[in-house]
Amino acid sequence: MAAEGGGKEMNEIKTQFTTREGVYKLLTHSEYSRPNRVPFNSQGSNPVKVSFVNVNDQSGNGDRICFNVGRELYFYIYKGVRKAADLSKPIDKRIYKGTQPTCHDFNHLTATAESVSLLVGFSAGQVQLIDPIKKETSKLFNEERLIDKSRVTCVKWVPGSESLFLVSHASGSMYLYNVEHTCGTTAPHYQLLKQGENYSVHTCKSKSTRNPLLKWTVGEGALNEFAFSPDGKFLACVSQDGFLRVFNFDAVELHGTMKSYFGGLLCVCWSPDGKYIVAGGEDDLVTVWSFLDCRVIARGHGHKSWVSVVAFDHYTTSVEESDPMEFSGSDEDFQDQMIHFGRDRANSTQSRLSKRNSTDSRPVSVTYRFGSVGQDTQLCLWDLTEDILFPHLPLSRTRTHTNVMNATSPPLGSIVVTNTPSNTTNGNNSGASTPGLNSLSTTLPRSNSLPHSAGGPTTTTPTTATANSTNKACTGGLTSGIMDSAIATGVSKFATLSLHDRKERPHEKDHKRNHSMGHISSKSSDKLNLLTKSKADPAKTLGTLLCPRMEDVPLLEPLICKKIAHERLTVLIFLEDCLVTACQEGFICTWARPGKVGLLSSQNQASSPSGTVV
Repeated sequence: MAAEGGGKEMNEIKTQFTTREGVYKLLTHSEYSRPNRVPFNSQGSNPVKVSFVNVNDQSGNGDRICFNVGRELYFYIYKGVRKAADLSKPIDKRIYKGTQPTCHDFNHLTATAESVSLLVGFSAGQVQLIDPIKKETSKLFNEERLIDKSRVTCVKWVPGSESLFLVSHASGSMYLYNVEHTCGTTAPHYQLLKQGENYSVHTCKSKSTRNPLLKWTVGEGALNEFAFSPDGKFLACVSQDGFLRVFNFDAVELHGTMKSYFGGLLCVCWSPDGKYIVAGGEDDLVTVWSFLDCRVIARGHGHKSWVSVVAFDHYTTSVEESDPMEFSGSDEDFQDQMIHFGRDRANSTQSRLSKRNSTDSRPVSVTYRFGSVGQDTQLCLWDLTEDILFPHLPLSRTRTHTNVMNATSPPLGSIVVTNTPSNTTNGNNSGASTPGLNSLSTTLPRSNSLPHSAGGPTTTTPTTATANSTNKACTGGLTSGIMDSAIATGVSKFATLSLHDRKERPHEKDHKRNHSMGHISSKSSDKLNLLTKSKADPAKTLGTLLCPRMEDVPLLEPLICKKIAHERLTVLIFLEDCLVTACQEGFICTWARPGKVGLLSSQNQASSPSGTVV
């Protein structure tokens, strides 16, 4: 259960926790921070972020870590569970004046022991390309802030590319850059390329090719984070208007949307096989969305404040194969794809996930593990199990960690999410396949009616049970009829909710008018007037496929929910031997996985590190 103990015990910071795999332990000697180890006064500062890269050097210790704290940016050798951190010798350290680093990303394709390409986004809108090994600053993009003056919220290299990168801003815009091109000395002129439901994409009009190559305007308010699918073909964006929008990146088309229960969405991630997306935000929930069905399949409630990071654990996601002989080999394709996109995580779990979808028989047993951290200083781990993923199939042998937590909830283990199989439709009715994988077998029936608790009321929305409405939600073309039909009892009460002003973030005042849960401001800037306005009133989305009611989808309980820091948590990264968290005080913590904790002490005396112990 999430709640443990009370009073004094609740405020105690945990240094270990136990899951079914065993005990995870905090390695105090492996803590990274500023060299003086003094807690950073984080008032008004941008979130601490962490990026990793492996430079494949011959010593076997090729991991490198980059993190920002306030105006400072650090680059160290990351020794993980193997050796204690040596903070006295950063490979590179930079202190910025007048602006602060907000996010960063390494290019894994081009990284070598002699050179790495690191993109750094800043609070004033610029993006810098640096090489912290050569200690070079090669280029500065949006230097004069002619492209966008607002804070950079997320920056990422386009998967499989050595030169293209994508940058999102607090203005709600995203820009595609090429490192080979310049930005120009005047403000760019744009030409409309594509327009859709609350988004538009423009190309840059100029005689010679210049940055940005594309400008995306997405939703209302800040675009808080984006994430590429494992195969790089799809892009998931979460915005301050509370919407998750999933685009086909190359075709520049909207694949599907989802709305938060209330408030903005702050973070997003993909499952290793690209079948599911998890988003978190200001409703204190984690929401699981099916890429194939374009609908919410579960929510998780464990945090007591905003969820700042969600991430899948590629190494604990488990697959139980019923008959390995019946699978056709999509394994090689998956390995090629992993190599092509420069990911070094093509382990057996992902290959088995790949094979899972290439069969026409019943899917093998699968459990996805993901984690979340929040402003409540808590780490939550979650298991997404078969009874949630396939509610119309018998429960598998695997033990479930999920429960539908309603007043009328039956005991754990009961088949509480089964529904009548009327109005069934095939899962992939959008015509798009899962990123990187074959789509689900068309013989597998899926009900578009959302699962209910036993004895609970049926959905009050007649249109959400039809295949047609699912298809429309998947292509982003919800009609006003579906919206209007969703107004039901209890909605007027919900519509009065408003977001808390973010007093701790003065630099976000410029778009505070957009913090009204999808209401479109009458003072919208000119660029937003280009968009086709959809009435994203919470009262009209609640109860639809965009935002089902709490009782209409299973509610996950966290496997563990532990307070692990004094300040809000801003980082969660799963590595092979450990998981890494960071808080706003500037401390980056390494938690050894079960069985890996001995590596630090046993190899401490060794003169030549032997690399990662598998």
